[in-house]
Amino acid sequence: MIPNDRQYLESHEWAKKEGDLVVLGITDFAVKHLTDLVYIKLPAAGDQLKKGDRFGEIESVKAVSDLMSPVDGEVVEVNSELVDALDRVANDPYHAGWMVKVRAPSGISSMLDAAAYQKVTEADGH
Repeated sequence: MIPNDRQYLESHEWAKKEGDLVVLGITDFAVKHLTDLVYIKLPAAGDQLKKGDRFGEIESVKAVSDLMSPVDGEVVEVNSELVDALDRVANDPYHAGWMVKVRAPSGISSMLDAAAYQKVTEADGH
């Protein structure tokens, strides 16, 4: 089930507005495609993100995938627990598996809603 309370990139990242912050993570679809997660690299608090640029990477036994930022802004919090607990991403990518919180003055724009993202996943074979 794809949550309706956030927006999505075709590269399988999600963004959720929480007050003046935007929370970022990856979708369940991405987790299932990566399978066994072994490593994650995330930015540090204070780092600046640029929309469309890589903000980290996640690695599985089969592939390394870039994490793409859907927003411009400053990282204000990092879910550093993921480094030692990647099962949080695997088991709960939309909640416990969040990755970073960003102060994004321009907010979230030009992303897909849940229905449009569902069509992307169906086109990718699921």
